[in-house]
Amino acid sequence: MLWLPGAQDMSSSSRVCCPPPNTERGLSPLEGEQADAELARLAKALGHPARVKILRMLARHEGCVCSELVEGLDLAQSTVSQHLKVLKDAELIHGEISGPRICYCIQPYTLRRLRALIVCL
Repeated sequence: MLWLPGAQDMSSSSRVCCPPPNTERGLSPLEGEQADAELARLAKALGHPARVKILRMLARHEGCVCSELVEGLDLAQSTVSQHLKVLKDAELIHGEISGPRICYCIQPYTLRRLRALIVCL
């Protein structure tokens, strides 16, 4: 089961860069060509162990994560940045500039959508 820590119980002050937990988009089909393409796109973004680890790290935090990502991975800063870009482009994470850094957090809607697409396989 996909668990999104604190999605309902985090105050808005602790989620400065994160999207609201109940942000929903219009209903999209769970089957068909559009759904298949969406699932393939999300699966491709998750197709590297470092990106999976990044998502797990973000899911364990109750807010935004900045430099802790690089410290938690055995990868160069530039490599982590490339992986973060792939996850951002797939809308699996959100990043917002906070001073000289970018804070990252998971996108609850996209993870729920991914789960729904997988369940309907």
